[in-house]
Amino acid sequence: MKIEFYKYQGTGNDFVILDNRDEKYDQLSTGEVKLLCDRRFGIGADGLMMLNTKKFFDFEMIYYNADGNPSSMCGNGGRCLVKFAHLVGIHKNTYHFVAVDGKHEAEIDMQGLVRLKMQDVYSVEYHNGHSVINTGSPHFVKMASDVKNIDVVETGRDIRHSKQFEKEGINVNFVESIGEDSIFVRTYERGVEDETLSCGTGVTASALLSAHNDKGFNRVEVKTPGGKLSVEFEKIDDQHFENIWLCGPAELVYKGEIEL
Repeated sequence: MKIEFYKYQGTGNDFVILDNRDEKYDQLSTGEVKLLCDRRFGIGADGLMMLNTKKFFDFEMIYYNADGNPSSMCGNGGRCLVKFAHLVGIHKNTYHFVAVDGKHEAEIDMQGLVRLKMQDVYSVEYHNGHSVINTGSPHFVKMASDVKNIDVVETGRDIRHSKQFEKEGINVNFVESIGEDSIFVRTYERGVEDETLSCGTGVTASALLSAHNDKGFNRVEVKTPGGKLSVEFEKIDDQHFENIWLCGPAELVYKGEIEL
């Protein structure tokens, strides 16, 4: 089978995207998705997305991790899929689409940056030294100093496969404050089983837990190894966050064909 694909990246978080509005890629197997994401034997990506049609929405987002398995929400992937939707002729002032975690809105600004509305958060687990929060995907967030020198792969893997999280797995974020409203985030992603250059839901989780205003509007600037993002949100209290927007670049890298 010949597959026409598009490669996108959002702050270094990269994705294979397939236009599946005619359902021609519905039968891709877990092994085939994994092969397409393989950086040596396939195209290479942190995940694969399909743009599907969905009644009453502009499109549906279907997302697979690099291991070939269906996954929870991917924030950077969602932003990239919005840019792809625009490329293939879906032009809206405000996009309305559905993903595995529910309904989303998105906008593309005059500079081509994408603002993606994330799900509201109603619960945070605060522990001694870390927090657990779900922003469409589950995240372990640990505040730290000198994050650039942390062994993210080894430490993140140990936490992700620990007894507490081994059944479902968890994404692991190490967060350093670099200013009153700025943070630096590095993330180990389950499904990729490695550090990624950026993680949209991880950046969102880290920003919510780094709010500089105890209540009301917050905007947190986020530096990742792959680039800069920002998260805007309303903090209601320590458990409750609303109107969460993940903002940043999403770019087409190249398009091509591959034979499976």
